[in-house]
Amino acid sequence: MSGPLQGFKIIEMAAIGPVPFCGMMLSDMGADVVRIDRRGSPVAHQGNPVNRGRRSIALDLKQPGDIDIALSLISAADALLEGFRPGVMERLGLGPDRCLQHNPRLVYGRMTGWGQTGPLAQAAGHDINYIALTGALHAMSRDGQPPSPPLNLIGDYGGGAMLLASGVLAALLEASRSGQGQVVDAAMTDGSASLMSLFHGLQAEGMWRDEPGTNMLDGGAHFYNCYVCADGKFISIGPIEPQFYASLLQLCDINDADFSAQMNTAQWPTLKNRLSELFKTRTRDQWCDLLEGSDACFAPVLDTKEAAMHPHNMARQTFVSHNGINQAAPAPRFSRTPGAIGNAPAAADEHRDAILKDWIKDTTS
Repeated sequence: MSGPLQGFKIIEMAAIGPVPFCGMMLSDMGADVVRIDRRGSPVAHQGNPVNRGRRSIALDLKQPGDIDIALSLISAADALLEGFRPGVMERLGLGPDRCLQHNPRLVYGRMTGWGQTGPLAQAAGHDINYIALTGALHAMSRDGQPPSPPLNLIGDYGGGAMLLASGVLAALLEASRSGQGQVVDAAMTDGSASLMSLFHGLQAEGMWRDEPGTNMLDGGAHFYNCYVCADGKFISIGPIEPQFYASLLQLCDINDADFSAQMNTAQWPTLKNRLSELFKTRTRDQWCDLLEGSDACFAPVLDTKEAAMHPHNMARQTFVSHNGINQAAPAPRFSRTPGAIGNAPAAADEHRDAILKDWIKDTTS
């Protein structure tokens, strides 16, 4: 293994959603991540890249002997990641109090949708519900239409996995100084609310309205939007700054005085319609020939296969083929301790013997 987390040992309790993504990130950064799978349960999406880089041991956590193995692994770990509803780990006998008794330096990362406390803490939910409650989903509505779920990128990954990863890493830094672990309570509602910080600020300044599709960044502005081209494919433009907006107008040969008042919101719908007609006059590739690489803040809207083949992404090796699957390379990039993709997604219990040998020196399988 390579990466800045080389030498750190992390337990990942098998889950779906943000916990596996967080485990992937930490593994890509060099941590030895061991996933505890449930004995007899198939691993969801075993071949998915989000499960790459971990080793697996399967345990029946209702059996005292397997609880003892889990506690022995936790005693050797720097951090633990779990994504059950509040109270589940406690009922299994692996709650933070017991684990920290066995390993006082342990960072105990907890990932939920609603958080460990609050009136909704025990309710079921998914990404769409968590971002709905924090205003994020409403902010992405357009033209009176129901909001479109932004995949599960905001709740599960941006407001979930990355919040958990940053919290765990911060707690690991603190533990290296204090010698004491702690619990990290990461909730997708908290994370998606944090991601909305800019818009709360803009609203306080009178620069953001709660009417979707009327603001600069939510599709209301003609200069920050996506447009269909002559071939039915799409492009994106986003020249917010005046000099970049001027570059777009110049390159597109737009001399109409109506476009000069960029921030006149009353004109945005009309100017959006006029740009829509303009962009229909050429194919996406033709617009790329004209605008890509300029200061017009332009990019084609690519599907996943096209994205992997784009010259910029190829030059940076943003996507790689690993075990026959096209996937994102580890990010971010480190100059001295580069991250790397580890082993392929593991089958449940695939690495039992090696894990017990490496983590519990005096235990045999």
